[in-house]
Amino acid sequence: MRIGALRAAARPAAWRLAARPWPRAGLAGFAGAVAALGLAPWGLWWLTLPTVALALVLRDHAATRGGAFLTGWGFGAGWFGLGLSWIVEPFFVDAARHGWMAPFAVLLLCGGLALFWGAAFALAHRRGGALLVALWVAVEMARGVVFTGFPWAMPGHVFIDTPVAQLAALGGAPLLTLIALGLPAAALAIGRSLWLAIPALACAGAWVALDPGPAPAPDAGAPLVRLVQPNAVQALKWDPEWQPVFHERLMRLTGQGAVPDLVVWPETALPWLLDQSGDALAQGVAAARGAPLALGIQRREAARYYNSAIVVDAAGEIVSLYDKTHLVPFGEYIPFGEIAARFGIHGLAASEGGGYTPGPGLHPVSVPGLGLALPLICYEGIFAREINAAAAPGALRPRLMLLMTNDAWFGTVSGPYQHFAQARLRAIEQRMPMARVANTGVTGMIDAQGRVTARIGLGETGAVDAPLPPRGAAPGYARWGDGPMLVMLLALGLAGMRRNRLDRERAGA
Repeated sequence: MRIGALRAAARPAAWRLAARPWPRAGLAGFAGAVAALGLAPWGLWWLTLPTVALALVLRDHAATRGGAFLTGWGFGAGWFGLGLSWIVEPFFVDAARHGWMAPFAVLLLCGGLALFWGAAFALAHRRGGALLVALWVAVEMARGVVFTGFPWAMPGHVFIDTPVAQLAALGGAPLLTLIALGLPAAALAIGRSLWLAIPALACAGAWVALDPGPAPAPDAGAPLVRLVQPNAVQALKWDPEWQPVFHERLMRLTGQGAVPDLVVWPETALPWLLDQSGDALAQGVAAARGAPLALGIQRREAARYYNSAIVVDAAGEIVSLYDKTHLVPFGEYIPFGEIAARFGIHGLAASEGGGYTPGPGLHPVSVPGLGLALPLICYEGIFAREINAAAAPGALRPRLMLLMTNDAWFGTVSGPYQHFAQARLRAIEQRMPMARVANTGVTGMIDAQGRVTARIGLGETGAVDAPLPPRGAAPGYARWGDGPMLVMLLALGLAGMRRNRLDRERAGA
């Protein structure tokens, strides 16, 4: 009886607290952080759905548009604050030089991204949940484009490790985000007593219907791809005393066992520029014993530097070259870099010159014996739209995606795992296998259903020989991109506005 009385007294107090803008924003921020536990490496997607519902309920208690904005911003700040907590890690690789930037990076990035969510909440103030969901998904899609884009930690990413992720073949990450936000909104609209049951039942049904099951046994004639992870710790990667150690690891791991059909090294696998790496490349070709070698390397052309990937054949000739196109702002280049350089601000990952120059665009490259591959360097693996454009269905559709990365920048808690999870999502969206090689992990072969068929864990030194899984037919998302999702969001938004108008008319009558 006493417990029941306490609960009865606490409930009105909680809603009184939620009626005040700043306490409500604080509560929304806590809910956002809990919701972010659905992302990798935690994978607690079943916490994301009820906390999204809580954010929607809190929004209903906002009396003003500004209060609604503050609620959405608070939820976003909590979400990005935890989901992107790894963002401080790059600044502590060289703490003496860059450590002072870490607090500003967290506050500006997480607080800035939360503005998108605040805007959606404000625009949908006093409107139905359908309009808010449509706007929320729309601003998440915009977040992948505005200011060069950063489509990381989207709400739909909580489903990557579940069968629900297979729906990305139809609508990409935006469709998964629509599900993550729309299920709680629909449950609240139907009846608050069912707000937990409906999303749970819907996800359970999708789980059964969409589960692709375990990966089948590889085809007998499947090409064998050797993925090499040298585990060059970022703080030592460019140290002249450690460079021979990491290079010896590459040679040893490349030359072990049977001869594969392709050897893949990670981003900037060699610490020297391409025109200074003749001997090192020759050693790599010898270790590969006739297999083509794909690797990431820096190169210089006149006064410009590029973060590149090359494919070298058995004779040591460079048969394919790709220059990274989508560079990391403040990492590989600094906006208005000439001005910033006067204050000692340089790109974190640009070890040569004042920053990298972007290449002309994503494009497939030829790999001897395998056909076409779509090279992706690190950050480029998160941009589904750009991959769609480069891997368009047709005669030039690649056989696989080849992602080379150096996730040593991202720490060891969440960043590398989230990056790996997004690689799985790209494979599903394209129905195309991906060979992903990371300097310190996570390295793996991913099949066309996003299943990991071979893996080297974070912080491990090693190589794994992985049969190349088959490529599937180009799915809806690879063919039509975001167009159908935009039409769906427009229809959902218009339906929400019409419903809201009818509700007002009934209330007035």
